[in-house]
Amino acid sequence: MPAEPNCPHCQGTGWKQIDKNGLEAVARCECLNARAADPADAEARAGIPERYRQADFSSFTPVRFNENPIANKSQENAMIQSRTFAEEYPVADKRGLLLQGPPGTGKTHLAVAALKTLMGHGYAGRFFAYSTLLQQIRASYDSSAGASDRAAYRSALDAEILLLDDLGAHRATDWVFDTVQTIINHRYNDNKAILVTTNLPLSSVGDPTKKKNAESGRYDLFDPLEDRIGQRAVSRLIEMCRVVRIDSEDYRLKEFRSGRLGRRS
Repeated sequence: MPAEPNCPHCQGTGWKQIDKNGLEAVARCECLNARAADPADAEARAGIPERYRQADFSSFTPVRFNENPIANKSQENAMIQSRTFAEEYPVADKRGLLLQGPPGTGKTHLAVAALKTLMGHGYAGRFFAYSTLLQQIRASYDSSAGASDRAAYRSALDAEILLLDDLGAHRATDWVFDTVQTIINHRYNDNKAILVTTNLPLSSVGDPTKKKNAESGRYDLFDPLEDRIGQRAVSRLIEMCRVVRIDSEDYRLKEFRSGRLGRRS
């Protein structure tokens, strides 16, 4: 943990001069502990994107009931279940949380809120956007890879709490199947928590893979999560995680059309 660069006691070195029985000595500076206890600093180390640094349960606002009562109830339920999971961990019925639903419905906000709650309880967390994680793991095979790329895979395996955002948002290949399966299986065997968000349906539990578009009248087709990360990985996730569905439309798109800026993800 780096020292506070503007600390008046150690001038950013992490060591301060002290008097010890009449002799000059040095000791670790208190600013190191202060930085370690700083939530903002912890969130940066956890990789939480700047966009979600203010995301918590108190700032999550479901769509208004009079706009869409079904979406309102679904988002409220998702918030309650996510918060209950985070507050009860590790004695909750599951050691993972999987938030599933269309884009723009608040999944990332709630997952980050749960992660931050767990970090506030003393657990170490790590946020990865799924596609970015795969890119970093692949880049780590190159001898010129940076330290962050080389550390990404190990962090995904061993982080006390792992958040994988937008799981399945990458074309399926044998390498993707093997990599994701290894991460999920490792965490399953070591009983480590995982928080997941995905836009994709789960065919394992009967989700439809096509949906009628209210505007065009045509049917939109979706790859199930199983097609993107493999049946075995999804089976493990369902066993590990409390699955929370959010039944709603994309409110970022709706707010854009109405001239408002959305904050849900």
